[in-house]
Amino acid sequence: MSLSLSLVSTLFNTGTNATDPASSLLTILNGGGAGGAPALDTNPIATLKLAETNSTKAIAQEAKDPNVARDIAAFRAAVAKASSLKALLTNPIARKVLLTANGLGDSVDFPALAIKALTSDPANATSLVSKLTDTRWLTLSKTFSFFTKGLDVLKAPQIVNDVANGYAQILWQKKQDATTPGLSNALDFRSRASKITSVVQILGDKTLRNVVTTALGLPLQIALQPLDTQERAISTRLDITKLKDPAFVEKFTRRFLLNSVSNAVAAGPAAPIGLVSLLA
Repeated sequence: MSLSLSLVSTLFNTGTNATDPASSLLTILNGGGAGGAPALDTNPIATLKLAETNSTKAIAQEAKDPNVARDIAAFRAAVAKASSLKALLTNPIARKVLLTANGLGDSVDFPALAIKALTSDPANATSLVSKLTDTRWLTLSKTFSFFTKGLDVLKAPQIVNDVANGYAQILWQKKQDATTPGLSNALDFRSRASKITSVVQILGDKTLRNVVTTALGLPLQIALQPLDTQERAISTRLDITKLKDPAFVEKFTRRFLLNSVSNAVAAGPAAPIGLVSLLA
């Protein structure tokens, strides 16, 4: 299912007026105002811009949430006390904060994997962290130089602050998906797009894979294909070098959001008769 050209044109309007045509149409499609499920009450493109504009204040507010503040305090205490990376990762709260802040929130319940991956040598092609297809582990390992410096880098006050802020940021971003499907991934992608250097990097990162394949309209089943087939599917449709261009990233992110909303609508209650044709 794909959005019609006219609907795409409407949604690409970046106005923030909640009563604009895009907002009204999305509300109708999602059952708003007719006793249906909670509607997407804003233009997803406008919502992205608003989220970016208000992010600093919103993240600071998220950090003050009692549960979030408690996690961050426990993380700071654990880092100060830990004698080794293994000891830190054995602490469930410290592990949750560190991994979540670095885009690995879906792996917090796997302490053995975290310990084995992050204590292995990223410079050794045969080490676990180098062999994992999920490149997020390798990125995290290199970011903090865990293998060569242990916890030295992480114990620096500014780095601890960065991780704490990153944790609050990720939690805030995830909340945005409740009203705008894919918004958290869109925000993350926008911040990291210029650092993408290969298709393999995209395929090995859950968020990047989701954004790129959704924006390109590739089916979920592509994940079942051989790696080289997946690489070709993306490389023939996307010039990686263009991700250095902010204007291209802007358009690509919008495309992802539009497809995410379209997919969410398709998976939800049936659209009212008369509007179905718009989603043909």
